[in-house]
Amino acid sequence: MSMAMLNKMHMNGYDVLSVNNGPWRVCTQGDRLASFASREEALAYAAALPGYKSRVRGRKTG
Repeated sequence: MSMAMLNKMHMNGYDVLSVNNGPWRVCTQGDRLASFASREEALAYAAALPGYKSRVRGRKTG
């Protein structure tokens, strides 16, 4: 049994990752936004997106 290899970076608040030398994916915590053949394409896409900041859930106002 072999172990999975994970390459992960952060750009502009997004996760840019690849598993077992597969396609590079640009993701948030809950969504996969796009997949690319190269790391450079994925990083360029993440850099072109508006900055991402996860929302705090369950926050009351007033």
